[in-house]
Amino acid sequence: MEEERLKNKNFIEAWKKALNGIWYAIRTQRNLKIQLGIAGIVIICAIYFKVTMLEAMFLSFAIMLVIIVEVMNTAIEETVNLCTDKFHPLAKIAKDVAAGAVVLASLNAVIIAVFIMLGKII
Repeated sequence: MEEERLKNKNFIEAWKKALNGIWYAIRTQRNLKIQLGIAGIVIICAIYFKVTMLEAMFLSFAIMLVIIVEVMNTAIEETVNLCTDKFHPLAKIAKDVAAGAVVLASLNAVIIAVFIMLGKII
């Protein structure tokens, strides 16, 4: 019975649960709020500098990648927290590696934005 309670009844319920997960991450994760703010600034700059459709696609992909990885980082952190409330070296590694993935995605986004925006400024 427990397994059935976790299953989605239909497509709409699956989407509702997914949106609840995204909303949870936005409400509770300070870094995600910061990243969304930076994404807003990048979008405003992209409009101001009149980026091409291809450049907009690259920026959009980079922004979404950071958000996706941050949401996955939240899922990993919460899962580790569920498993233990004590320090464990493997729990630390899981959290650190997930956070490292966010750093790599963010670095990728910065590099893409710099290439595109620098080209517009110069």
